[in-house]
Amino acid sequence: MRTRTLTQIKQDIAPIDVIGGARCDECPIRYRAVCAHCNADELSYLESIKFYRSFEPGQAIVWAGDRMDFVASVVTGVANLTQTLEDGRTQMVGLLLPSDFLGRPGRERAAYTAVATSRVVLCCFRRKPFDDMMREMPQLSHRLLEMTLDELDAAREWMLLLGRKTAREKIASFITIIARREAALLKRLPGGRMQIELPLTREAMADYLGLTLETVSRQISALKRDGLIQLQGKRGVLLPDFARLVDESGDDADGGWIS
Repeated sequence: MRTRTLTQIKQDIAPIDVIGGARCDECPIRYRAVCAHCNADELSYLESIKFYRSFEPGQAIVWAGDRMDFVASVVTGVANLTQTLEDGRTQMVGLLLPSDFLGRPGRERAAYTAVATSRVVLCCFRRKPFDDMMREMPQLSHRLLEMTLDELDAAREWMLLLGRKTAREKIASFITIIARREAALLKRLPGGRMQIELPLTREAMADYLGLTLETVSRQISALKRDGLIQLQGKRGVLLPDFARLVDESGDDADGGWIS
């Protein structure tokens, strides 16, 4: 059954925008992506049918409403997800960070516009072949369910952040979220002294957090003045004491809301 399916999948895939052939077991998102639970044989199977696409900063990955012929995992880089209202107003509704999944099995059209904010590399699969793989590999379905539930939890936490937190807490929360994700990719626990790279400009952070640019700049300066962060270049941030920043965010050490 697998040999037949693999042959069909190979016939469906065209070598579009191939930018590399990294082995799955050497991939930087190996243990957090949709393929995290796959064994060696299954990874070999995936390697034979995947392809890569790259996008430069500001380049659209997909437009809301467009037909998506692929699904993908973000290998490197960051993209933002936006939705445009009928009157032309645009709201950022989420971020795609390394290991996040783009696209939905069974859904042909994109729900949101995805735009690269830094150089993005995607590990892609054609939609129909991926659906076939999910039937062949239950681990993929299980992992995708896990990731979907994590995304739902994150969306609920973000609703709380936007609705209840102060501007200072919003900025601190955003920085701690990025720090936790970077630590997870390195298979480390966040804590102590950490250095991160912010994925968004201050203008984009303002849009994402529901703040003005002036407020974002003022709160970042306040966090710096209070010794909670140190700025390094345009987007580099050094966290002298991660726990102190968590306290400022209104979250507990595990990322949950302090009631």
